Amino acid sequence: MKNPVEERFAEFHQKWMCQVEEILQRLLEASRQISPRAEREALVSKVTTHFKGYYIAKWEAAHEDVLAFFSPVWLSPLENAYLWVTGWKPSMAFRLIESQRSAAEMSEEQMKKVKEMRVKIRLEEEKVEREMERQQVALADRRMVELARLAGQIRNGGLVREENVLVEVALKGLLSGLERVMKAADCVRLKTLKGLLEVLSPLQRVDFLAAILMFQVNIRKWGMKRAGFH
Repeated sequence: MKNPVEERFAEFHQKWMCQVEEILQRLLEASRQISPRAEREALVSKVTTHFKGYYIAKWEAAHEDVLAFFSPVWLSPLENAYLWVTGWKPSMAFRLIESQRSAAEMSEEQMKKVKEMRVKIRLEEEKVEREMERQQVALADRRMVELARLAGQIRNGGLVREENVLVEVALKGLLSGLERVMKAADCVRLKTLKGLLEVLSPLQRVDFLAAILMFQVNIRKWGMKRAGFH
């Protein structure tokens, strides 16, 4: 059974993905046809605004229940398998660029900038991963182990209220840490998008964003189909 946060975000995510499919079709049309530069830039702006809206909604919901985003019930098992700290892994974006037809048209200066950015983003990914590991280790630190041991003794002794207070205080710190890690990972994702879009030409931006949205749409379709949803 979904809790209230999961219910609300599942509904939001469903609508958001429907809009993604609509935007994807417009990106594919813009990629195939010779459209004015201003039209392409407006479409790119629409996509980035759509992504920002997702993260605003995500952070608001995660503040109420961050654990919902580490095991999202609105995603299929296949989608969950691809998650990196509650979302797509930033380095994936560089692989998508390499797979695009427009990648062959990139200048040496563009390729140099993309290569340098890839190194920087990988370092930031590693920083997030270290912090995530630190949070996981914190779950088994001396204080939490002692609380777990104490819980068994208290249940036998009857001091349940005091135990609950101690556990809530400890868990609040852990959940706050997970929220920070989630936001740090999201910031790396947004930084990757912004950085790559600044390097690419208008047509390359359209192709790149189409590839990202296509990946998300297809993974969802395959995952839902495999899970038995249509």
